[in-house]
Amino acid sequence: MSRFRLPRAVLLDLCGLLGPALQRSTRRNHAVPVPLQVLTTLGFLATGTFQRELADRSGISQPTLSRVMPDVLKGIIASSHDSIKFPYTAGEQANKKAQFAAMYGFPNVIGAIDCTHVAIRAPNVNENTFINRKHFHSINVQIICDADMLLTNVVARWPGSTHDSFILRHSSVGRRLEAGAIRDGWLLGDSGYPLKQWLLTPFLNPHSAEERHYNMCHS
Repeated sequence: MSRFRLPRAVLLDLCGLLGPALQRSTRRNHAVPVPLQVLTTLGFLATGTFQRELADRSGISQPTLSRVMPDVLKGIIASSHDSIKFPYTAGEQANKKAQFAAMYGFPNVIGAIDCTHVAIRAPNVNENTFINRKHFHSINVQIICDADMLLTNVVARWPGSTHDSFILRHSSVGRRLEAGAIRDGWLLGDSGYPLKQWLLTPFLNPHSAEERHYNMCHS
């Protein structure tokens, strides 16, 4: 987890998924094995360590790592559409609702939403827009997950100064939910989001036992 930010089972599945696209025919005797391509690329993404240092650890050259990394990234991005899906259908929603009710005692919930800041180096263009409220450069990434922490939506294109509610409002999920795509179900969000028919937020100043219990379940 510390090296790759993913459990071993997921790493093995990812190597198997990307294998057909990453296996290369080569005249050389030692093509870079698929697991080495995947794990070294993930190590770079997880730690931000210099390519040369990661390549040395893996027993390959830095130019080799630089050559294989784009194909690994393309494979991950292409497969994400099959792995990260928002539950729009009634059948998918029923499963998500049952998970939240069983694990957290909160009925009718199809997902939890929040944003997280992914640190980046200061860009050369529009630098100030990437400085977040904690005063470092970042991408503000919207994430929706289910009760098992499986991702159902990711939006990773807005500068760090962008407000969470703005990102939701301009995302495909936000637009579809606002248009009535979900008739019976809620997202759970924090107080940075507006209260909507499809989005529940905490009471800012709970007065009753029921309101305090709601906030406790919400968190």
